[in-house]
Amino acid sequence: MTIHNLGENNSLMNKFIAEIRDVDIQKDAMRFRRNIERIGEVLGYEMSKSFRYESSQVHTPLGSKEMDLPTDKVVLCSILRAGLPLHQGLLNYFDGAENAFISAYRHHRGDQDAFEVVVNYFAAPSLEGKILVLTDPMLATGKTLENVLKVLKNHGTPAQIHIVSVIGAQEGVAHVQKVFPENTHLWISAIDPELNARGYIIPGIGDAGDLAYGEKL
Repeated sequence: MTIHNLGENNSLMNKFIAEIRDVDIQKDAMRFRRNIERIGEVLGYEMSKSFRYESSQVHTPLGSKEMDLPTDKVVLCSILRAGLPLHQGLLNYFDGAENAFISAYRHHRGDQDAFEVVVNYFAAPSLEGKILVLTDPMLATGKTLENVLKVLKNHGTPAQIHIVSVIGAQEGVAHVQKVFPENTHLWISAIDPELNARGYIIPGIGDAGDLAYGEKL
């Protein structure tokens, strides 16, 4: 897997990342969602540089211009619910993409730290020969993405897989490296060092879904 860690170089994205981490700014759910969306736009723009392009004639009122335009068929697949703002950021740029959605959540038994990932909803077009973009804002253990990959196998074989995440843990990144195909690309804005006992990224941001849409029971 090829890892593209955009956080290794300074850019305006530093501000967006700092704001989603800040416990005071996090209280503004609308700003939190918008920052995740903006990070998705930045990651999507960088990802687009790796796609295929072909020359095409564009006609203007005063003439014509030959330009290289992207030709890949893209499917954006987001993990509900935390993935929705990131999905929107990518969709702002890949406005012609097809869309897929999958529900996956952590199921803790009582107060135990251990959990299993439960997938109970999936809607997607055929993935055969297309570019599959999996969006999951917090790449913690990597188990969610592994389970999603198993479900997606019934919808065709994509030409290539791109994972788009906001923040990941080193353990989670290592896990997806192990279970995803070698030609997979990971586009991410920051990689944090560790997980806590319940599988949350440290220092991370907390629960992205709760911060974006409110706490759940």
